[in-house]
Amino acid sequence: MIHPLRQHIEEVINLTDEEFDFVLSHFIQINKRKHQYIVQEGEIVNKEYWIIKGCLKSYFIDNKGKEHILQFGMENWWITDYESFVKQTKSKTSIDCIEDSELLYISLENRDKLTTQMHKMERFWAKKSKIGRIALQNRILSLLKNSTKERYDLLLEQYPKLFQRVPKKMIAAYLGVSRETLSRLNS
Repeated sequence: MIHPLRQHIEEVINLTDEEFDFVLSHFIQINKRKHQYIVQEGEIVNKEYWIIKGCLKSYFIDNKGKEHILQFGMENWWITDYESFVKQTKSKTSIDCIEDSELLYISLENRDKLTTQMHKMERFWAKKSKIGRIALQNRILSLLKNSTKERYDLLLEQYPKLFQRVPKKMIAAYLGVSRETLSRLNS
């Protein structure tokens, strides 16, 4: 059976068995339980996570104590606080597990080594970074131009399985609405 990370990488670049073994040697696999953090606001992040199994959320709590979810992460997705990871500054977000999760992580040091020693992986992360920027742009545009109902319908269309895995209050926090508003959308 092919390793899921290899399948993921080979959506962008091809690897020989030896190359994949080299790539995998830069990662560490961990398991986290539901509600465990992988990133806490205020810490300096030196790991980028790839989700083998599970569901996570990236979020911050505003001055009034309200949770704002920036991103969900499910199988085959990458997640971290990217500003903290790249600039080595304090994290502005927290990331925790919504479900028990299996993750692979790569440290900033190992990622830099890997991209220096294997330019294919530099191309891989460049492509993934571009895809991430497109997704972020689309999310911002949706927040600015779409109604709550349109944002809800788009999320449901793009990620139907998310609605089976995530409590409605988290969907509401992601959409930037109250739980009551979300309930009215469902009726």
